[in-house]
Amino acid sequence: MKVSILYDSKSGHTREVGEIIKKGIERVDGIEIKCMNIEEIDKEFLDESKGVVFGTPTYLANTTANMKKWLDDSHDINLEGKLASFYATADYIWGGADTAILTLINQIIVKGMLIYSGGAALGKPFIHLGYISVNGVNDKDIDTPMIFGERIGKKVKELF
Repeated sequence: MKVSILYDSKSGHTREVGEIIKKGIERVDGIEIKCMNIEEIDKEFLDESKGVVFGTPTYLANTTANMKKWLDDSHDINLEGKLASFYATADYIWGGADTAILTLINQIIVKGMLIYSGGAALGKPFIHLGYISVNGVNDKDIDTPMIFGERIGKKVKELF
């Protein structure tokens, strides 16, 4: 079973968080994971993936133009029925990372994906919309994104 982590990253921080989430997913047996910059997608791997984790930096309180463009132009990739999860990175607590994730959720719903966050049902850490890393606040936290990844891996296995 495969899971793709797709991200846009300008400074490298969003890529780094994706790698930590990947380590969490790797805690679940039987899942192959690949982290990919949206400019270097392994289309065959993505097509075979049952889960896709989308990562975006936060710019102007929203997702990046590159991520939006990739989603707009990805007509040749069938994401329907796959499990989608999200994470965002931001420089400021008030930078709009939740809005960036909500923008992605809106686009992903149109593509027919199933949405999963781990929510509050599994206890702490509570991850409502997706994992958020804020520079200077929790950017050194590796436990929470690993737990987030593990939850995604377990849900993908449960559903598929």
